[in-house]
Amino acid sequence: MLYEWDVADKVFGAGPFVGEAISLDTESVRHYPFEAKAAWILADYAGPSLAYSPRALLARQIEAAAGMGLQVQAGFEFEWLVFDETPESLRAKNYTNLTPWAPDNRCWDALSASIHAGLIYDLQETLNAAEVSLENLGMELGPGCIEATLAATDAMRAADDALFFKQVTRAFFRRHNLSACFMAQTDISTPGLSGHIHLSLHDAAGNALFRNKDTRAVSQAARWFIGGVLKLLPEFLVLPLHTVNSYRRLSPGNWAPRTATWSLENYSTAIRAVSGDHDAARLEFRTPGSDVNPYLGMAMFLAAGLWGLREKIEPPQPVQGDGRLEIPVGMQTLPHDLLLALQAFECSAMAKDLLGEEFVAHFVQSRRNESDALRRAVSATERARYFEYV
Repeated sequence: MLYEWDVADKVFGAGPFVGEAISLDTESVRHYPFEAKAAWILADYAGPSLAYSPRALLARQIEAAAGMGLQVQAGFEFEWLVFDETPESLRAKNYTNLTPWAPDNRCWDALSASIHAGLIYDLQETLNAAEVSLENLGMELGPGCIEATLAATDAMRAADDALFFKQVTRAFFRRHNLSACFMAQTDISTPGLSGHIHLSLHDAAGNALFRNKDTRAVSQAARWFIGGVLKLLPEFLVLPLHTVNSYRRLSPGNWAPRTATWSLENYSTAIRAVSGDHDAARLEFRTPGSDVNPYLGMAMFLAAGLWGLREKIEPPQPVQGDGRLEIPVGMQTLPHDLLLALQAFECSAMAKDLLGEEFVAHFVQSRRNESDALRRAVSATERARYFEYV
């Protein structure tokens, strides 16, 4: 039933709503940081519903990589906002006019980091207790904004880390009478929040396929991987951008890339290549927002990239300047809202081929439900703009 249960606790679809066997993934066991002598473990369906599972979808892509003799390393990077609000105050305010935590914070602000060092340290310790390894944790752009870079590990562990990271972080701040938010865009005045995915490939001998002696170029394997992702991104965008709110981030004024582009060390493109003759050589997928489902986002990145490797898909020319609006020659534009994205996905023969017809059909149904749920919703900004003047 969970795969026909939406984020608002509403059931969609025609059922049947019946019990189904599950399987436990013993590899996913980790400490539960909020209670002594307790642990977390991930479970998934073992019957027909497994075809709809985002985690199973990622597992199939990892298996496809293994079939090509490849090992996948990955890690997530999240930005999020913290508000000086409780569950009660959020609802009393109808989620509007919220009070930010650390209202004086600026990008990479040493002052805010010093003032709130105790709370940030406690968050780090709580994440460590949940076995979520961090590379970085610090202040980001604007009031209440924090950024965390999770340590690179094998692909499934990385996605699990991202899932547990969000759960722990939300619970941690609630326990301090604050509220953490991972929406891609919380308000017209707040920054768009990212959920970037870093990924590298290694062959059976441990050689890094994206490593390259020439720092001014990427390896051939990286080129083909990039080519596959950018070619399929217009059809597959609904996987990493799966909510109505996801597309608010793809708006003027935000740093989010809005086109199928890539670059060398350029933060304005959909894929940022970190090249060089070192183990940190990788590709960073910068399109997803902080609301990304880690299994869907990485499954899309990996499936499209592996297809590019198999088919030797050459990418367009790398972007040199601001790539947020640049549309490379021969590339399609990206859908600008959830409805358009799910329609492109539904019509995609490549989606059905790479991801499975059952998954595509069910995911489209779930995203159509999500789109329909907000089609008639009217924001306060819309009322202020049109109430007296149209």
